[in-house]
Amino acid sequence: MSPRAAERTAITEIVTGLGALGGDLAALLERPPQEFVNVPDAVWSTLRAAHDGGGLGLLFERAFDGGAASRDASAGLRGRPPALIEWKGLHRPPGPDVMPVDLRLDHVYQISCKYDSQIMQNAGPARLFDRLLADDVRDGADWFGIVAPLQYQRFYDAVRDHIGDSGLPVDITGLDRTTRRVIREALRARVLPAAIRPAWTDLCAEVASQSAARWARQLSNRRAQTRLLWRLLRIGAAPYFVLGARGLVPIRLRVASAWDWLQHFELEQFNVSTREAGQPEVSWQADVLRRLDGDRVDVRGHVEVRWSHGRLQGAPEAKIYLDTPHVNVPGFFPLD
Repeated sequence: MSPRAAERTAITEIVTGLGALGGDLAALLERPPQEFVNVPDAVWSTLRAAHDGGGLGLLFERAFDGGAASRDASAGLRGRPPALIEWKGLHRPPGPDVMPVDLRLDHVYQISCKYDSQIMQNAGPARLFDRLLADDVRDGADWFGIVAPLQYQRFYDAVRDHIGDSGLPVDITGLDRTTRRVIREALRARVLPAAIRPAWTDLCAEVASQSAARWARQLSNRRAQTRLLWRLLRIGAAPYFVLGARGLVPIRLRVASAWDWLQHFELEQFNVSTREAGQPEVSWQADVLRRLDGDRVDVRGHVEVRWSHGRLQGAPEAKIYLDTPHVNVPGFFPLD
């Protein structure tokens, strides 16, 4: 996480907690309340400087209002300010983290802060397509080489020919940190050179096709499909709140537990398919029955299989997106 991204994350999460307390934001930042724990002094200093700078005023305002919504909600604190606010911090948990919780109020009310992002989680491709997010093992395997070895080598051949560097290994498996750096510099431009594009298009199509096929084979029964949908939507053993905004539209939601979800909904069908894009992408779509009235609810998303630091740089990731607006997702209830 970049320093700027870490700063924005800290603002959205900690200021949401301050909003649950209520009062004057500037005063709360100047003298941090004793109810708020796990926030280092250096982070409070960063927040004060960002607030005084004035450039992130809207972000502070949205986060503070979100916290106030959790305090006032009938499904939340019901107008009572919390006696204890715990910040999870910027660390990554050592094990599976089904619920993306950032704050906990009074040991009970858990809050996830979501601002201007459709990304639900960032998993390794094998963990998603082969193991259905059932663990948190990231083996660092090169997914492109696993599912599309021929197309992968052909793409590398095209890159090697374009660069014209005889120091690059003939076989893609021979790449090391030094030779990958050569490729990164050569492909720094956002748009690939014309000579490389056909091989890249073929590779994207094969990776998407094989990924979707492997995923579908693991989803042969409704039980496996339902559990995967819960993991994609970050539905776990306990309910929690999602507070944030998408643009200027606030997000104020209570996310059901798996137990609650089954009282209200039933998964009827889960489908995966490929879609054309500038990188390998797999779409997912769930048809859900709402038990109360028998209506069908459609929820959609997609997965980008990509390198985070440029093509041929390290192990690919599987970035999971939710395309359906949060408020329309089964199990995401508006916060009254």
